[in-house]
Amino acid sequence: MDDIDIKLLKCIQDGIPIIAEPFHEIANKLQISEDEVLRRLDIMKKSGVIRRFGASIGHRAIGITANAMCTWNVPDEKVEEVGTIMAGFPEVTHCYERPRYSDWKYNLFTMIHAYTREECEKIANDVSIATGIKDYSILFSEKEFKKTGVRL
Repeated sequence: MDDIDIKLLKCIQDGIPIIAEPFHEIANKLQISEDEVLRRLDIMKKSGVIRRFGASIGHRAIGITANAMCTWNVPDEKVEEVGTIMAGFPEVTHCYERPRYSDWKYNLFTMIHAYTREECEKIANDVSIATGIKDYSILFSEKEFKKTGVRL
């Protein structure tokens, strides 16, 4: 990495501008071409310097304030099949498998976002019906903590 790479990472670490040509604006700040910005980002992504480049929506800012982690007790041999169905629900933003523990029987987790707790409960029920998994628990978020990635 050189000085331009470091400056580029500092430009994007808090998000890219929400405009029609965000990489063009970044290029202007760094006094390089837009193609050079994209080339450098591609290299950093392929080399593992940047592990993930994605969008994050501030769901609470747009009124989606009911958030529930649903924990599911899924037969191990059905996790892939059931997880695929669960992940297909538009209200499910995360779906992942976790190990079971002696005092925790749940092995599949989904995050559901909705406008009300009742909506979350209905969505969880719909997921249950679609998958046939009836053993689940709903844990509602009480507080949102600030999310930040690695900073330079």
